[in-house]
Amino acid sequence: MDQPPQSLPAYPPLADRGALLAELERLIGAAWDSFDRPRLEEPGLGRELEQRLAQPLPEHGTDPQAALADAARVLDESNSPARPLYLGYVGSTGLEVGVLGAALAATYDVNLAATARAADLVEAQALQWVAQLIGFPLSEGAFTSGGMTSNMTALLVAREHALPGSRAQGFDGTKAAVYCSEEAHHSVVRAAEAAGIGERGVRKLPIDAQRRVRPADVAEAIVADRGAGFTPIAVVANGGTTLTGSVDPLGGLADVCADTGVWLHVDGAYGLPAAATRRARDLFAGLERVDSVTLDAHKWLGIQKGCSVVLVREAGALERSFGHEESYIRRTGTVNLVERTLEYSRPINSLKLWLALRTHGAAEFRRWIEHTLELAAELTRRVREDAEFELLHEPQLSTVCFRHTPDGVADLDAHNAALADAAQRDGRVFLADAVVDGNRCLRVCFVNFRTRTEDVTFALEALRALGRDLS
Repeated sequence: MDQPPQSLPAYPPLADRGALLAELERLIGAAWDSFDRPRLEEPGLGRELEQRLAQPLPEHGTDPQAALADAARVLDESNSPARPLYLGYVGSTGLEVGVLGAALAATYDVNLAATARAADLVEAQALQWVAQLIGFPLSEGAFTSGGMTSNMTALLVAREHALPGSRAQGFDGTKAAVYCSEEAHHSVVRAAEAAGIGERGVRKLPIDAQRRVRPADVAEAIVADRGAGFTPIAVVANGGTTLTGSVDPLGGLADVCADTGVWLHVDGAYGLPAAATRRARDLFAGLERVDSVTLDAHKWLGIQKGCSVVLVREAGALERSFGHEESYIRRTGTVNLVERTLEYSRPINSLKLWLALRTHGAAEFRRWIEHTLELAAELTRRVREDAEFELLHEPQLSTVCFRHTPDGVADLDAHNAALADAAQRDGRVFLADAVVDGNRCLRVCFVNFRTRTEDVTFALEALRALGRDLS
């Protein structure tokens, strides 16, 4: 019998896979080595590479080794949260085992829309492990690309709980409201906008001396809104604010929500992993009574982006909010994961976290988080005792806001903004400025497991030297 005609594949594989994998291994190893210690300075982007990055679409391919080298150089000269003195935002540690999980996930490119067999089990087990780590009574959950999507997912579930059928019928003139503190993350507003509630329906309530919303204020706002014809959709509590790391009183809010029948969601994208520690778990008392929570594993759990989770206490709530039937979705008697999430095509981002938890274990994660909490406590002690710096709040978690206050500086706001700019140009310490109670300041957040105790002294002295140069 004649053989079928042979033809070249439409998309040929790389010519020398072995050499490229070996080079990739070398580049990753060099990056890991560079993360083990702070840089003394950041390298500048070379003119030749800058010109290549401005070139138009190539008509023909080039050497993949050269392209890989340029890609690695671009990333090496970018701000990486994996570096031990990346303290400006809530970043990630870039755990090495997460790289392995990400590489495998990208290689197989499993899609968690329709059932993916064994991958579904990994996803379910990872969700259970996260819930067990923080002490949340999970019934169901989903992995998402980030805290914005996780918060929106939870708010859509709360909307269907408060207004059954609204996902299909819309609000039909109903006015709705969401309640949070004035320091809630902006993703709460975005989620309210996307859910049809609107920014005007977000009640941003004042905070107490510990930067927490008052349950009595929430209860009063709910009663007032119901009297004015509004339907309360959800209370969104902070499980560690982005600005200062404050945690709202979950037990008191759970009492209010139980009395009023309102959904209670915790935005714990940054801070919720601290619930696993002896040092901070009391801040999260009442977590077991919450309806849903958000946690970003690509923050304090050290996993590469994006790897966020939304966990729900009530069985069936996700499917009630997102379940649907389409002719292109195969029914096998098993719930397709797309029935429990806002997103359709979705990679198995849970594999990175699953692999990290299995490799390191919960005890090691607790130890790492305790370590970063101690770093924040150490910086707080140092700032409080130093006449040249001023502490602007009492940290609850691992975020510290303070400012440089040298003698002779009239405009401290302008000085600290300039100091943050100088630090980013200098490259030894990456941080950002922020505003706390109207005061421009320096904001440091410790979530990186690579940061050492001695790095606190190094960072503070670097800021002192840069600040003195400015003053």
